Amino acid sequence: MPEPRYWLFKSEPASFSYDDLMAEDDQTAEWDGVRNYQARNFMRDDMRVGDYILFYHSNAKPPGVIGTARIVRESYPDDTAWDPSSRYYDPKSDPANPTWLMVDIKAETRLPRFVSLNELKANPALVDMQVIKRGQRLSIQPVTPEEWAEVLAMAEREEG
Repeated sequence: MPEPRYWLFKSEPASFSYDDLMAEDDQTAEWDGVRNYQARNFMRDDMRVGDYILFYHSNAKPPGVIGTARIVRESYPDDTAWDPSSRYYDPKSDPANPTWLMVDIKAETRLPRFVSLNELKANPALVDMQVIKRGQRLSIQPVTPEEWAEVLAMAEREEG
């Protein structure tokens, strides 16, 4: 069985927050609405049940990592692409050959302390982490096991 992989999932808290995930039945939700081919390919080609997720609040003041989750269902067609009333509707997507996919995630743990983007940027151990790179806008990003461990360790320490 392959080693689990690590990911960072961005979500705007006004749209879907970690609290929203915690409030879902069984603390599980479909991660739908991804409309970027590279992020879709990560879901299709690389994500497996059991993979770890850093749940990141984007477009927040401040942005940062709030909790962890796991992949509990591998990629499958994102039916919001075919729903004209959905904000994720894509008239070019064909149910017979779906363009867009989603995975299911389950909340695991709210971090003991929120870890802000500024803290991530200030940590020399995270210099290569994608989320801190200028212009990096992907809503789903790979994270190394070392980055995962460092972010969790930061959440255990006092800020600064």
